[in-house]
Amino acid sequence: MTDLSPLARRIAVGRGDAPADLVLRGAKTLDLVTGDLLDGDIAICDGVIAGTCGSYDGSEIRDMTGLILVPGFIDTHLHIESSLVTPYEFDRCVGPHGITTAICDPHEIANVIGAVGIRYFQEASRHTLMDIRVQLSSCVPSTHMETAGAELLAADLADLMGHPSGIGLAEFMNYPGVIYRDPQVMEKLHLFEGGHIDGHCPQLRGMDLNAYIAAGISTEHEATTAEEAREKLQKGMRVLIREGSVSKDLHALQPLLTERTAPYMCLCTDDRNPLDIAEEGHLDHMIRTLISMGTPPLAAYRAASLSGAEAFGLKDRGLIAPGKRADIVAVRTLEACDVQTVFCAGVEATVENFTKRSKIEPVGTGSVHAPHLKPEDFRAKGNRTETDVIGIVEGKIITEHLHETVPVEDGDKHPDPARDLIRIAVVERHGKNGNIATGFVRGFGLQRGAIASTVCHDHHNIACVGVDYADMALAANRLSEIEGGFVVAAGGEVLAELALPVAGLMSLEPFEEVHDRLVDLRAAAKSLGVTLNEPFLQLAFLALPVIPALKITDRGMVDVTKFEIIP
Repeated sequence: MTDLSPLARRIAVGRGDAPADLVLRGAKTLDLVTGDLLDGDIAICDGVIAGTCGSYDGSEIRDMTGLILVPGFIDTHLHIESSLVTPYEFDRCVGPHGITTAICDPHEIANVIGAVGIRYFQEASRHTLMDIRVQLSSCVPSTHMETAGAELLAADLADLMGHPSGIGLAEFMNYPGVIYRDPQVMEKLHLFEGGHIDGHCPQLRGMDLNAYIAAGISTEHEATTAEEAREKLQKGMRVLIREGSVSKDLHALQPLLTERTAPYMCLCTDDRNPLDIAEEGHLDHMIRTLISMGTPPLAAYRAASLSGAEAFGLKDRGLIAPGKRADIVAVRTLEACDVQTVFCAGVEATVENFTKRSKIEPVGTGSVHAPHLKPEDFRAKGNRTETDVIGIVEGKIITEHLHETVPVEDGDKHPDPARDLIRIAVVERHGKNGNIATGFVRGFGLQRGAIASTVCHDHHNIACVGVDYADMALAANRLSEIEGGFVVAAGGEVLAELALPVAGLMSLEPFEEVHDRLVDLRAAAKSLGVTLNEPFLQLAFLALPVIPALKITDRGMVDVTKFEIIP
């Protein structure tokens, strides 16, 4: 038997003619096709399931009595950078929560350093326990209304194709460019024609949605109402239910997830930080929440694994069945989704196995090149009292386009914390033009001080909110000193900070350290009067000009519904 090829050995193990590498014994196995709980051993050979529902021998036999085995969870859309840690720490952070496949779009780092950032993720994917699939970023920058650190054209994407981690083209955020057939957009669509193209079209309906899907775009995670999601399903688009640190759509879409629709509905987090992962969980949190709301367990677990595998063409996973990757999660009960043990391609997610991984050097350090800011840089100049105001919708990345009257005093429209009208500014930090744009936002509840961040979707310039210009300048300038991150300042002092030196997006520290710094930052923000649960990522999305209705970039306030900068 020692001379068998890997294929022949797997067949032999499945038949019981050769011992397995690992046998999982005594558990029930959830079959996502029939919904049955199956008895019998699971035999694993070379990271692949060779046999189920039988009696097997192996080099290692694990007693799993009292547990239920389910397929490993697939996060169908996320930006690892938004976890604020490197791919290695992300692996260690969410792997124990049952994540065995993460389909990522590295467009955050790509907007800062371009193709080098995508290649970093591609190489990192070779070394993690979980399978990180790296889609190629479609919109760098997301629009023409911002200054990013890099630009990726179709020719640049062509050079990145063919990597083993690849699936296709990542979320196509420039949906007007698709609908109206922008030449650069069409080049990218032609390049990936016939392959997988991921979508991003918030609130798109009717014939415009038809046009968008007709481009070959088959998956989408921006539906925020059941009605919107139902139309997308009816038109053949697979809907990814999102529950991140800011974008929380699970409760709105849960009524739509049934055993009938589950094959076309998947789960994703998009942007979730270590603080929420520690306090709530990851996809495991979504699964138990769905079930607690009345979703049949079969539908919830299908959406968490098999549906994602099918949607993204990953035919080798999504079931605990012969011939599939040994991506297996053990839970005590389906309802609690209380993960006990995780296997990624047959390798257990243990401290020892995480320690064995080889690593590569980080990229994108020293990427903050912002001008030195003075308090007067944050004045809102103008002589019109009628003022456009970004209205935050907590738990959503969509915003309201509000209109308020703000008096002009000494050539400036001052923040008014009593009305929850505070200054927001975006400062170009890639060293290209030094742009500074200011405006107003409502929804933070900020009463004093300032908050600043280089996590600022998708161009990742400096975003800053505050009621005191000196504190805003202090916080923003501190970001240059620590190579990016988050800063909370008040009364001329820095109250809390988190350095993110990898492209101004990711820490080089363990995720536990990042978690602790986020706890400090959240407490500091609340001490300034902030009422938002997640003020830092909520701030980051106020600069993303592809999500309705009003946003701000370094070039000014953006009316997203008109897709234009407000004069």
